[in-house]
Amino acid sequence: MTIYAVLDTNVLVSAMLTRKTDAATSRVLKAVVDLNIVPLYNHQILKEYEIILHRKKFEFSESQIEQIISIITDLGISSDRVKTDEYFRDESDIVFYEVALSKNGAYVVTGNIKDFPRKPIVVTPSEMVQVLEDAGLIERL
Repeated sequence: MTIYAVLDTNVLVSAMLTRKTDAATSRVLKAVVDLNIVPLYNHQILKEYEIILHRKKFEFSESQIEQIISIITDLGISSDRVKTDEYFRDESDIVFYEVALSKNGAYVVTGNIKDFPRKPIVVTPSEMVQVLEDAGLIERL
């Protein structure tokens, strides 16, 4: 079983900031590294990752940023957007949703669930962990 997902930038930030390996965001990122999630992205998503991860308040090193983006690009699939007429409070979130629509059954994993249409494809990191556990791809804690 292959699970495709677009990771919202806040998921990457949270995974990089936490020291807890059992945190949902850490487990989602580990699932990418372990090839249990295939990340979907496009150039706009990568650009947002770059901009947000370089914010001084996070204090991520250049090598940390390069590593996380390499994980996404090396293990993921660059995908086109599929236009939607869903309403978004923040237009910068549309690209994440539209890239997820490019693969049947793909998810958007976000810590800001309120910023997206509440559809089955939009899940929190905890909900994504549950999907992975239910599919037998990762162990339950």
